[in-house]
Amino acid sequence: MMKMNWEGLTTDQVNKQLAEYGKNQLEQKQKEPFYLKVFHIILEPMFLLLVVAALIYFFLGEPKDGLIMLTFVAVIIAIEVVQEWKTDQTLNALKDLSAPKVKVIRNKQTVEILSEDLVPGDVMLIEEGVKIPADGFVMKANDLRVNESSLTGEAEAVWKKLALTEENTGKDYWRDDYVYTGTLVTTGSATILVDKTGTQTEYGKIGKHLATVENMPSPLDKQIGKLVKVCATIAFIFLLLVAVVTFFNDRNLAFGDRIIQSILSGITIAMAMIPEEFPVVLTIFLSMGAWRLAKKQSLIRKLPAVETMGSVSVLAVDKTGTITENKMTVSDSWIKDQASQQRFTEIVGLACETEPYDPMEIAILEYAAEHNWDKEALFSNELITEYPFTDELKMMGHVWQRSGKPTIAVKGSPESVLAISTLSPEDKRVITHEIKQFAKRGLRVLVVGEQVVAEKSEIPASIEECSLTFLGLVGLSDPPRLGVKNDILQCRKAGIKVVMITGDNGITASAIAKQVGIANADYAMTGNEIDQLTEVELAEKVKGVNVFSRVTPEHKMKIVKAIKQNDEVVAMTGDGVNDAPALKYADIGIAMGKRGSEVSREAADLILMDDNFSTIVNTIKDGRRIYDNIKKAIGYIFVIHIPIALTALFGPLLGIAQSALFLLPTHVVLLELVIDPTCSVVLERQPSEPDIMNRPPRSRYENILSSKLLLKSVVQGLIIFAASFGAYYLSLQQAPTNDELARTMGLTVLIVANIFLVMVNSSNHLLGIQTFVQLRRDKVIWGILGGTIVALLGLIYSPINGFLDLAALSMSQLASCALLGMAAVCWYDVVKLVKNKMEKNSQLAMENKQI
Repeated sequence: MMKMNWEGLTTDQVNKQLAEYGKNQLEQKQKEPFYLKVFHIILEPMFLLLVVAALIYFFLGEPKDGLIMLTFVAVIIAIEVVQEWKTDQTLNALKDLSAPKVKVIRNKQTVEILSEDLVPGDVMLIEEGVKIPADGFVMKANDLRVNESSLTGEAEAVWKKLALTEENTGKDYWRDDYVYTGTLVTTGSATILVDKTGTQTEYGKIGKHLATVENMPSPLDKQIGKLVKVCATIAFIFLLLVAVVTFFNDRNLAFGDRIIQSILSGITIAMAMIPEEFPVVLTIFLSMGAWRLAKKQSLIRKLPAVETMGSVSVLAVDKTGTITENKMTVSDSWIKDQASQQRFTEIVGLACETEPYDPMEIAILEYAAEHNWDKEALFSNELITEYPFTDELKMMGHVWQRSGKPTIAVKGSPESVLAISTLSPEDKRVITHEIKQFAKRGLRVLVVGEQVVAEKSEIPASIEECSLTFLGLVGLSDPPRLGVKNDILQCRKAGIKVVMITGDNGITASAIAKQVGIANADYAMTGNEIDQLTEVELAEKVKGVNVFSRVTPEHKMKIVKAIKQNDEVVAMTGDGVNDAPALKYADIGIAMGKRGSEVSREAADLILMDDNFSTIVNTIKDGRRIYDNIKKAIGYIFVIHIPIALTALFGPLLGIAQSALFLLPTHVVLLELVIDPTCSVVLERQPSEPDIMNRPPRSRYENILSSKLLLKSVVQGLIIFAASFGAYYLSLQQAPTNDELARTMGLTVLIVANIFLVMVNSSNHLLGIQTFVQLRRDKVIWGILGGTIVALLGLIYSPINGFLDLAALSMSQLASCALLGMAAVCWYDVVKLVKNKMEKNSQLAMENKQI
């Protein structure tokens, strides 16, 4: 065993070890090569159509049009790759933020580092809830128990002892004086001398990956995929229809040319109807949403959780640290015999760990120090043995050699400690009354007792066998967080039910719940009551219960399962190892970033970097905003695809020659270049609706493309089609030989309508001009919209118009097209004004009715 340096490694020593052993990492997955990413993009239906169209142009002897098409292919692929690269960068940055960290002693100081930076020889500090990141020797331990099931398959946690030699003197391969990578600390704390890292660890040798990333599609992914498939099927049907119509219309052409022209017409409408933007929009919205949330101290570990947070209907929270500050202080005490104040203080201090990590024990030792019992005085004698705390026992004890006799000091929950205390019925009645008084004040109550035996041989084998002398009560307070009451009120307005789940007793839990404004706080369901109910009974019971007390990890799982059976979307907070199963089972598991265990963070979908309840509420608000904006983007895509598709359909049906059609394949691709960045960037940046937290959560079964949104999109699309195709067709009728001018008129109307459409559809309540004013200082919005206008003018007045079969417009023609494009969209602002007026009148009527 290497020599332990209690001051830790120096920076130079760390660098040498890193150079020799490398990073503390397992084998990394190889990234997908760039050419494969490009290949996958080309295989998408839209790009296959583009390539086919380009090949047909070359075959027709039109290399100019073919090159334009291939240029567009290259540009769109570049856009897709850049967007994917940005998404990867965002996700990598988020991954770095959520990377496991560990405390070590380096350069004589305790610091927190990424676990991948551990090296052999490091002095590592671990505690309850940590997933151990390296193999090492136990040099100092405090009630250390480790769950090694990930390596050994044995479910029972192992108690660890100090390592005195490098040799394994035990019969088993797995040592009890050594810790292993990937195992979980379930109890206690320890100082570890790192022995092996990376692939040299037992975890690395056998190649098991405890945490695997599941790339299962979310409900939203499935909905988007279904929409794209439906649109692609419709596009294929229209492709055949238009191809047949065009074939019979172009009777003047040779048979081969007719086939090629009909295929080109079919490809045009297919390109117009396949909304390949959907997956791009979804990825960008979720990744950018996750990045924005990370800046607000809310770290999303799984992208679908960004959108799911917006549908949360039940928020199940732990009391300690989420509702309260998790800053324990001893607020009061009650001692049976006031003359034994010093004895009471001594015993309650002896019942604590010598190096406490629990906030309650830290508070108790501070209380003991205030009564002249500092740690040096308390822990100066021999510690004979200890009874560790467990979730089942809910009490703990230490056996000390004091005044020549073994003294057993015990503290724990009232139910547990009173059960092994020697008390008369009258004493129990008095003590129970005092416990209730403490609990009504919102104090957490611990009972303190002792037992003195004559010899070490008389020390009970287990804490349940003790016969304690009751000494008194300790009342600890943990005040509610500042502002949590307003946050819970905001949740109630948003239709979100807040549920408190705690291991504390019911009276204390109810008192805290009342203080912070949780509804129905008078009654607290206990873990024992939960055990008496069937799954069906519990699912019905939880509908009216908002406070759960004296619960175990198994109870938390049952509660979450019961709530989900009522078709609720459940978000659950947790910080300990015992919270991990419930976090995994909830729709959204929320772990605490500061005080949370590595296990809970790994099981969670979302990590609160500031452990603040307000951050949860803000994240729900952002989740609703992101979902709203995704719906707006999908509605926008449908709207803009309708005129493009109908234009491609009506041209052949009206007998217009292929060369004079409104939109050729090159123009469809050009519009695609406008649509993708416009909707994905502009709509993603839109602020939340004013009523976003005053409406109930959406149903988990709600379709993202509702019938209402579809109807609105169809109507808007038809009006834009009528305006753009009308401008093109009338101009073509006036000058049949000047199809370039007619095409430019229609295209200008379509692009101007697109610009106004983004602003008008950005809000369900604000007018387009109000949305623009709201974002007037946003440089990105100016860049997108301004760039679109500059691009339009460039297409009309630069030499490129000849390549695209366009023509320059006069100022009057440009102005009329601009006005027509604006009118084709801004009529919906009038609809919004009427709707706002009706909603206001309805709200006033309800208020008057309540009065």
